[in-house]
Amino acid sequence: MPILPIDSGRYGSAEIKQIFEETKRLQYQLDFEAAVADSQAQIGMIPIDASKEILKGAKSGRVSLQRVKELEAISEHDTAALVEALSEQCSDKAKPWVHYGLTSNDVVDTSTSMQVKDAFGIIEPKISKLATMLTERAMEFRNQPAVGRTHGQHSSIISFGLKFAVWAAEMAKHIERIEEGKKRFLLCKTLGVVGTGSLMGERALEIQETVAKALGLYAVDAATQVIPRERYAEMQFLIALIGSTLDKIAIEIRNLQRTELGEVAEPFRKDQMGSSAVPVKRNPIKSERVSSLAKILRSTVNVAMENIALWHERDLSNSANERFTIPMSSILLDDMLNTMINVILELKVNKERIISNLDMTMGQIYAEFILEALVKKGIPRFEAYRNIQRIAFASQERKEHFFKTEMLDGFRKHGSGCVLSAAITASVAKRINLKSSCEEAKAYTHEFLKSSEGLLGIHHHIKLISEHA
Repeated sequence: MPILPIDSGRYGSAEIKQIFEETKRLQYQLDFEAAVADSQAQIGMIPIDASKEILKGAKSGRVSLQRVKELEAISEHDTAALVEALSEQCSDKAKPWVHYGLTSNDVVDTSTSMQVKDAFGIIEPKISKLATMLTERAMEFRNQPAVGRTHGQHSSIISFGLKFAVWAAEMAKHIERIEEGKKRFLLCKTLGVVGTGSLMGERALEIQETVAKALGLYAVDAATQVIPRERYAEMQFLIALIGSTLDKIAIEIRNLQRTELGEVAEPFRKDQMGSSAVPVKRNPIKSERVSSLAKILRSTVNVAMENIALWHERDLSNSANERFTIPMSSILLDDMLNTMINVILELKVNKERIISNLDMTMGQIYAEFILEALVKKGIPRFEAYRNIQRIAFASQERKEHFFKTEMLDGFRKHGSGCVLSAAITASVAKRINLKSSCEEAKAYTHEFLKSSEGLLGIHHHIKLISEHA
């Protein structure tokens, strides 16, 4: 009976969950044993006939999970049970060469790397897809003026597309980090009990390199009985980092969907219910789900950090928690990506509400540009600053528009402003570095809203001033 919501099907896609299923993990371990035997036979370390039998037994499907568990119930050692079950498929001549020169964690750690490799094979394309979708949204809204908020307060004008551009760039950076990190955490280890490769002798490192290449992994450069857990900590941090960017996106969507703002809305299906008690609710539940799961991902980083310091050449204090954290974080990240892809794909943007929110402070949103204009005309910054502040606060108390105060009597009309366009290309989907594309985006800065005439074409209240009377 399922207990965790991952098992019940509430979270996680079938494609990534199958990577971490018990039967699939068993096959990863058998494939590792086969690759080691094949490599050893190639250099004459074990008989070729024995290698062929081990390979056949590992690929036959006759080493069942049920049999491994039966043997583990006796030995209380899962890897020993695996080796014994594989040996049962071999002749007496081949049995001595099963698991030759290896230790349990050679099997455990390398098979974990195989799982993570396949998991990132699912996760990376989804990051690319999301980055591309965000890029398209950035381009769609690059010329849409919107309120920029700092500390939860109206600050200045931004391009609404800038929000999506920033998120797209972050997702692209995550792809870079994954690609750069693979050589550090997708590792193969075949060096035995304390990491010396003692039973394989002088050719131990050669065996490891050959096996790593066969499995699409990287040979660990130095290890004890286990792959250093700082490698796993980096991997867990990377997963949490990606999840935190998804959380960042989700939080912004949740805030912008608040009744008071109303600038965006998550997709809401026919017959969907936002509340069991309030029929009018349209809650941003998908983004809230992403934010909730992100907290779990961040918690796994602490566990991974605790696993770095093991006793001497190893102890078992990392083992139990990694059986949870590595599959769980990979599966949940995949679920979060799927959720956010659907949200961004169908996200509704209310342009009318975005424009009306620009009016909310009755002209004060343009204070930054007024200050800039005054400074350029030679007025000391803090003199101009305090005058603008004084008039702004006074107009706010009187509930007057900022431009209807006495300040306008002293200045002539001038145009200023900026929109940062999101000229980030869909090359993200091809995992190409976004550096050149981001440079392109910078070239669009200040290109759209340069004059008061351009500003007025978008919004009738924009009247920026520059010259002191």
